[in-house]
Amino acid sequence: MKYVFILNPIAGNKDKEKIINRIKSTFRLIEDEMIVEETQYGGHAKDIARDYAEKYGKECVIVSCGGDGTVHEIANGLAGTKTPLIILPLGTGNDFAKKIYGAKKINVENVIKAFGFYNGKLRYDVKPIDLIDYNGEKCINVMSFGLDTIVETIGRKIAAKAPFLGHQAYNIAILPVLAKPLHYNISFDITCVDKESGEEFQLREVNKDFALFAVCNASYYGGGFCPAPDSVLDDGLVDLALVNGLSLAEALPMIGKYSAGEANDKVFPKQMKNAMAKCGKFWMEDGSPLLGNCDGENFNYSELDFKVDEKALNLCYIKC
Repeated sequence: MKYVFILNPIAGNKDKEKIINRIKSTFRLIEDEMIVEETQYGGHAKDIARDYAEKYGKECVIVSCGGDGTVHEIANGLAGTKTPLIILPLGTGNDFAKKIYGAKKINVENVIKAFGFYNGKLRYDVKPIDLIDYNGEKCINVMSFGLDTIVETIGRKIAAKAPFLGHQAYNIAILPVLAKPLHYNISFDITCVDKESGEEFQLREVNKDFALFAVCNASYYGGGFCPAPDSVLDDGLVDLALVNGLSLAEALPMIGKYSAGEANDKVFPKQMKNAMAKCGKFWMEDGSPLLGNCDGENFNYSELDFKVDEKALNLCYIKC
């Protein structure tokens, strides 16, 4: 088996070179082959993953050695292939990894040991998970609109200048955003599914006044905020968390609960709407770009169609 380690050289973990060298020492003692590929440009991780998947199929495993941006690119390269993905959270936020490893604070060394990369006894389970298809691209974690996109953008800039802050950079980024009116506009038409009855219904709004709208395949984003604590990666649905336009006074008591995964339309019935969805459309009435992002990367669509791409990616989990 070939294990292709795609390494983002500018990812957040300062010990990644030491970690990779230690894993190399292990592979010298076993029959499996370790290949290290460093990314050179935006989108390179996608290209590397796709090329190996096309050449080797299920006879190789792609190992993501970076953060959410690297995972996003690799997921786009592997979508629809037989090649599985292992995630080593060596970035700054590592939000998708929080979901699959079940912790807000991940011990990277423990993850590496659990997969057997330090002792050569490689062990894991492979399970297919859903992705979100949006205008032909793939989202593995969370797609969002509004306030959180601005926080993501500012947080990334802070994290780049002060990497020692880690996910705290996103908490700091909230402050300048809250200083401005928390009112944006968006139109949408979304096919939702009632969890209890299974019946479909439409969620439609034109020029909706909102603060943020998260479309969640997984649970965490923005350095640890949790709009969808109960998300399931292979249920064929996404979790929606819509927050109406807010005053600062209304927003402040929600922030802590939103981060902790405790904000929903039962706790905040006037401010929030939650639902499960299978597909839908977002757009701006005036044709301007949507204020949105996917897996922490901004996009400039004025109209966006999305759907759940069921079981589109083979993901490696730590073996129980």
